[in-house]
Amino acid sequence: MAEIVIGENEPFEAALRRFSKKVQLEGILSEARRREHFEKPSITEKKKRAAKRRKSAKSS
Repeated sequence: MAEIVIGENEPFEAALRRFSKKVQLEGILSEARRREHFEKPSITEKKKRAAKRRKSAKSS
């Protein structure tokens, strides 16, 4: 759970910026999007293999 402490004279925009950065670093939104719909294990493996192929083709 991302949590920030807002300073006494800190503007809301600055606190929101810090919160957004913390959420981004912890990967909360990307995890939520990944879990939004169920994906069968076979599909997950297929995506992993495709990503591996793309990565190896890019490095070659």
